[in-house]
Amino acid sequence: MAVAAARPLVTIQQLDGDMATDGGNSIPLPDVMKASIRPDIVNFVHANISKNSRQPYAVSKRAGHQTSAESWGTGRAVSRIPRVPGGGTHRAGQGAFGNMCRGGRMFAPTKIWRRWHRKINVNQKRYAVVSAIAASAVPSLVLARGHRIENVPEIPLVVGDSAEGVEKTSAAIKMLKQIGAYPDAEKAKDSHAIRPGKGKMRNRRYISRKGPLIVYGTEGSKVVKAFRNIPGVEVANVERLNLLKLAPGGHLGRFIIWTKSAFEKLDSVYGSFEKASEKKKGYVLPRSKMFNADLSRIINSDEVQSVVSPIKKEVKRAPLKKNPLKNLNTLLKLNPYAKTARRMALLAEAQRVKAKKEKLDKKRKQIPKEEAAAIKAAGKAWYQTMISDSDYTEFENFSKWLGVTQ
Repeated sequence: MAVAAARPLVTIQQLDGDMATDGGNSIPLPDVMKASIRPDIVNFVHANISKNSRQPYAVSKRAGHQTSAESWGTGRAVSRIPRVPGGGTHRAGQGAFGNMCRGGRMFAPTKIWRRWHRKINVNQKRYAVVSAIAASAVPSLVLARGHRIENVPEIPLVVGDSAEGVEKTSAAIKMLKQIGAYPDAEKAKDSHAIRPGKGKMRNRRYISRKGPLIVYGTEGSKVVKAFRNIPGVEVANVERLNLLKLAPGGHLGRFIIWTKSAFEKLDSVYGSFEKASEKKKGYVLPRSKMFNADLSRIINSDEVQSVVSPIKKEVKRAPLKKNPLKNLNTLLKLNPYAKTARRMALLAEAQRVKAKKEKLDKKRKQIPKEEAAAIKAAGKAWYQTMISDSDYTEFENFSKWLGVTQ
């Protein structure tokens, strides 16, 4: 099932009442089923298309301004917001007009001339539709979207043209049961519930899941009336496929049931990778950037490996530059004498520290009494010699200051 989209032929599922002369039992897979799947484009286009069904809304032009309020001005110890005149009611003296006031206008009132709708490039819309059709042919994407396709014999699912002649809803349900698609329709029916939030007050009261999409090829087919009363089941013409139905919510992988005539028309409607479309002027299917997604197999193939350069086993990296002022080995490479200079500086420093220590120790060592007495006597003798040799002894004041007598 996972590689169903890669097969060249698709089996046509026969229904009750099909004639043996309706045609072959298989049909070639259209090129549109092999187109590239682009969730980003589908999401973008879906978001913009869904904006085109919005209805403009706005608040009343006069809302919040239907009073003759005026500001009281300054000097009354209140703000300068316009205030309702009069007295006798609670409304008198209340603020008005401002968006912060009760009963005032909103900030930047909504206008009906807002840019509601969006223009989307035609080619971009076509790309999104093609991607959605291609995604519907991948079972894993259809399952991931939540569809119940466990009993479906094949994806993409193609039924005979007798399905387009179904008129009654009972016959339509019988057809869905026969091809194994009824569990998906039943899931949509059982999911009918009341919407949470305020949307239920705005004509959006109920929500439900999406069921299968029936795509027919004959204009004016009765199948439209047969399936329109089954919840979740939608019907579309192959020439008017809508992205909102192919990828509801912008999510790829819608479960699609094709009739044989619709499936055969896909090539004429969307063309192929070489041939332009017959219905869309000059349109050719977008090509994928890669036809083979197995990149490792491509790279390791003999054709590619024979022309590529050999593997570089020796990696040459630039050496890390080190600062010679901080790194000794780098400094020695630049200046071998730096080692000798550094050693001499260290020795000189050690000698200086040693000499200083010896000098301090000598000063801090206590002097013997005999030596201290000799030093003191020598000092006194020097003092006496200085006095006797002085020329100032003849002055009385000087003699008193020196403590000597003439």
